[in-house]
Amino acid sequence: MSLLFVFVPLIAFIYASVGFGGATGYLAVMSLFGIEPQVMASTALALNILVAGISFLSYYRAGHLNPRLLWPFLITSVPAAFWGGSYKLTDQTYYILLYGVLTFVAIRLLFFSKKKDDIKAVHAVPFWPALIIGFGIGLLSGMVGIGGGIFLSPIILYARWGNSKQAATVSAAFIVLNSTSGLLGRLACDTLILDTFSLSLLPFGLFGALAGSWFGAQRFSNLNLRRALGMVMSFAVSNFWLAFWR
Repeated sequence: MSLLFVFVPLIAFIYASVGFGGATGYLAVMSLFGIEPQVMASTALALNILVAGISFLSYYRAGHLNPRLLWPFLITSVPAAFWGGSYKLTDQTYYILLYGVLTFVAIRLLFFSKKKDDIKAVHAVPFWPALIIGFGIGLLSGMVGIGGGIFLSPIILYARWGNSKQAATVSAAFIVLNSTSGLLGRLACDTLILDTFSLSLLPFGLFGALAGSWFGAQRFSNLNLRRALGMVMSFAVSNFWLAFWR
């Protein structure tokens, strides 16, 4: 369990550098230590709000925010995240959903990160598709205990709605608001569980987020970081699926 105090700031550093909160990383690591699912999801959301909030501020101060990339998704994602957070899933359903999400993330980051992800936007965000995308991401995010930015960012890049820095900024804000909504949904339905150990992880996440968000907004190339993150996620999901199919 003490290794979590090493993994959490490292995950926060890597994720914050690309505008994410790190929930998928925290969940992957915590699942290796046998932590109860409701504690995992609640802790990941709390860390998400902290880390993504710091990441957003760093990217915002660097001038990368495009509000028109953000608000259409939020209209449906925030209430959907609250609704998803109120679901009481069985442990088996939770783990299958979680590692399905993690598998998607790992494949996307490891094999589909390209230099052209950083080109400038050429299309405006279409309103109705944004509402549908926001709802789907928000619902899944609330159920699993993530913020959803790790899905929104590649959609923005693939659709050419924004460049990599803009996508990171929007994703960070998206994560903070959806994670807050999901956390409130858990609170309203008594699925929010934060114990002393999970709360003690927050300062370590803060340290990693402060460093990672500054380097991501000012210094780092997002391409290599996305690929490194994909390697970490691949290791986490491979362990689960090997054990699941035995």
